[in-house]
Amino acid sequence: MRPPLNSDPPAALLLDAMGTLIGLRRSVGHTYAEVARGHGVIVEPAAIDRAFPAVLHQAPPLAFPGLQGPELLAAEQQWWGQRIEDTFRSAGDQLAELDWPPQLPIELFERFAEPDLWQVYPDVIGPMGRWHGAGLRLAVVSNFDQRLHRLLEALGLAQLLELVVVSSAAGAAKPSPLPFQLALDGLGLGPEQVWHVGDSPEDVAGARAARISCVLIQRR
Repeated sequence: MRPPLNSDPPAALLLDAMGTLIGLRRSVGHTYAEVARGHGVIVEPAAIDRAFPAVLHQAPPLAFPGLQGPELLAAEQQWWGQRIEDTFRSAGDQLAELDWPPQLPIELFERFAEPDLWQVYPDVIGPMGRWHGAGLRLAVVSNFDQRLHRLLEALGLAQLLELVVVSSAAGAAKPSPLPFQLALDGLGLGPEQVWHVGDSPEDVAGARAARISCVLIQRR
């Protein structure tokens, strides 16, 4: 990770989650196919893996202004349920006219909240521990939902974090600057005092819109 040019050392780092700190142990397709099999739906994992990125790219932001509590959870489940159905229907002609099992999206939503599907990248644990030990304040800004809180706790990262901002609860998703501003407000810092670390164009654009220096990492 190289520091931004002409930038003073930060007081805090705002960290992306998916693809930056944590990732899946196996592909989305493997888990979708495994859970679907229990509902009598047979699909090749590779077909899901081909369809999923396009479905996600075309989706509206995972963000629900003004919602909280059970209403927010219901909105998150509905958003993912539509993405799940769209992915299956895009994965093959035989699935396009499928009599949709109503419990399948709910089960998949809950399955991806389980930490055994996820891993902390090996190059994350050491630096985060050193940064935290040196007094650098750490927070997460992620285009995800409330499940992230439980995942970070279970994966041993929550204890290093001062704040976690997820787009669903923030009411806006990167590249909007709003999630970044909520993190700055929560930390009581200005944009010149933090860096953002992420892995996507949305990270770069969102940080720039919030006037925050961004470090982009590239994982294979």
